Amino acid sequence: MQSKYPVQSYISYSLATAHRKIHTSLTKRLKEFGVQVEAWRVMEILEADTDLTMGDLAEIVLMNPPTLTKLVDRMVSDGIVHRRIANKDHRQVNLVLTELGLKRIIQIRAQVQIEDEEITLKIGREKVQLLHELLTEIGSIQPN
Repeated sequence: MQSKYPVQSYISYSLATAHRKIHTSLTKRLKEFGVQVEAWRVMEILEADTDLTMGDLAEIVLMNPPTLTKLVDRMVSDGIVHRRIANKDHRQVNLVLTELGLKRIIQIRAQVQIEDEEITLKIGREKVQLLHELLTEIGSIQPN
């Protein structure tokens, strides 16, 4: 199929287009909880691991550290997370989900699962599995 615009022939453009559509859809779903998509990523990671430094967390959630700090400040003021002195290095700070944060992550996760199910219905389970594998592989490629 011939693309109307040359940029549409690049895989990088297709990935950006897909990301934008999914991010927009997730943003709408999470709006009722007053949580950004990036905050959801932070919450998912914190539920699994509370011993991460802010630098480690920033890398995992795909954010630069200053932007993550601003997001975390909002999450603290919203009562979703709190900061605590790290056990391993008292100069470091770790984040922990509050009771409200734990409640929200369950609600938010349900919405994200609905989003995933809708994608699966549109393109099929086998394609979703293949897409997930391919995107994971692309994500692990080291930049030049």
